[in-house]
Amino acid sequence: MTDLFGPAEWAAIWLSLQVAVVATVCALPLAIWVAYVLARKSFPGRQLLNGLVHLPLVLPPVVTGYLLLVVFGQQGPVGAFLFNSFGVSFTFRWTGAALAAAVMAFPLMVRAIRLGIEAVDPGLEDAAATLGASRRRIFATVTLPLIMPGVLAGAVLGFAKALGEFGATITFVAAIPGQTQTIPSAIYGLLQVPGEEPAVLRLVFVSIVLAMGALLLSEWLARRMARKVGR
Repeated sequence: MTDLFGPAEWAAIWLSLQVAVVATVCALPLAIWVAYVLARKSFPGRQLLNGLVHLPLVLPPVVTGYLLLVVFGQQGPVGAFLFNSFGVSFTFRWTGAALAAAVMAFPLMVRAIRLGIEAVDPGLEDAAATLGASRRRIFATVTLPLIMPGVLAGAVLGFAKALGEFGATITFVAAIPGQTQTIPSAIYGLLQVPGEEPAVLRLVFVSIVLAMGALLLSEWLARRMARKVGR
């Protein structure tokens, strides 16, 4: 197996997995909270929040990457504060690739989880409230188990999106081999070099296998969780 890929290809594969996992894990709690707010709360600016959440879906990824560079770059307001205060830098590092992937995956995660929350009967939550349960306890013991299929679907969709993210990532952190070069940027770079078609095909195959595996896993987990909830 190790003979099938060169060092640069292995580095791109492992970095892509690392970026996708970190992006998904870090974005998921916020996605659950935002989805719950959009599904259950009514407040001024709700539609504005909904629009901002889904903005990365309609903006060109290059624009999203540029905005990340402006905000989180070392000269940007957030990036300068994080670097000067904590020594944290996102530009030209794999953490920046994870941030870009999380931003691009976030709308898909929120949408899937929100659909799950809206499918839950609010009467079940109200019944728990009448028994004296706090909001946190209601969410942890009633809402969360019922929306778990949606959470799993959102997590897998986010993982798949993060795994394939290209435009925002290459704009924000470039494509430095071994540091920020993920599978999509590695494929793009290899396409510019004559005679590298075999390497491109290998990485394309890996992308298809990872994406299909994630989707099949999500379907299996969702069905399993739905059976548990239905008992």
